[in-house]
Amino acid sequence: MRSDENLTYQEILSQPEVWRETLALIQGRAADLISFFTSGKYETVVFTGCGSTYYLSLAAASTLQSLMNLSSRGLPSSELWLYPDSSYVPSKQTLLIAVSRSGETSETLYACESFRKKGKGEILTLSCYPGATLPTIGDINLVFPAAREESVAQTRAFSSLYLASISLAALWSGREDLQSNLAQLPRIASRLIEDFNPLVRHLGEDKRFDRYYFLGSGPRYGLACELSLKMKEMSLSHSEPFHFLEFRHGPKSMVTPSALIVGLISQSNYGQEHAVLKEMEAIGGSVLEIGEEGRDVAFHSGLDEQIYNPLYLPVGQLLAFAHSKAKGLNPDSPNNLDAVVRLP
Repeated sequence: MRSDENLTYQEILSQPEVWRETLALIQGRAADLISFFTSGKYETVVFTGCGSTYYLSLAAASTLQSLMNLSSRGLPSSELWLYPDSSYVPSKQTLLIAVSRSGETSETLYACESFRKKGKGEILTLSCYPGATLPTIGDINLVFPAAREESVAQTRAFSSLYLASISLAALWSGREDLQSNLAQLPRIASRLIEDFNPLVRHLGEDKRFDRYYFLGSGPRYGLACELSLKMKEMSLSHSEPFHFLEFRHGPKSMVTPSALIVGLISQSNYGQEHAVLKEMEAIGGSVLEIGEEGRDVAFHSGLDEQIYNPLYLPVGQLLAFAHSKAKGLNPDSPNNLDAVVRLP
């Protein structure tokens, strides 16, 4: 089967255009979104989701807190549902941002229901399917139908919903410069996919590698988790995510010549993060650096570090796809998985 016959591959390639539609939708509702957030006077924001959208929540909360100096955290929906007392402080004015590709994930729906009963605040939802349950229960609901997917593993849905969360943070923080610069991401992503797909395919097809480690810190830790999940889902390979400097504290014992360490390098802490990767090379591992300048995969975006983070995603997704194909698997249908988890 050629790569262009896979739904997953087509959905990865379609991301730049879907990102344009995502940003246009946010801009079309900008006035309502600003009014909603301003009137809420929130003391804390909680992002929640399951699986991929939990990892999205980690990344989105980190970005929002950095841009707005507002306490934010990302949690699995099951924690909000089953352990609300340790998830948030009900006495604080809280905004819950619930994220679900399908809008039908049971734990996320239950988390929203629990929050309504115990919380003090409002709910904003992000999803992809009009007519689903989740977009009917928020105080404000954003649906991105262009990001819908036929494959099981999330690619364009994840990146588009994540981009929407960054756009919201830029909008609410009053950073018009960031909001306008986000519009450059689709063009840059198209170039990255075209320029680096051969390199990534080569690495994915390399039969030396039987274990993968994705390193990212700050908002990029959530992205490292997501790309590690893509490698597991699509290729059924050993894959783990770590914060950069944490990798030295035990996990590096797993580094062998069969390990590929993928570093989501920042600009602000390049020295410390690059040093970790050089150390892993010295003990026998192979390294793929992704980042703004001077990396194996370089964005050359010229954009603020807070907003170019979606650019890490297509490259990591293509790596997982290529490794899946090299192993003779079908990345459209990961083993034992369904597109939506519904609890009985």
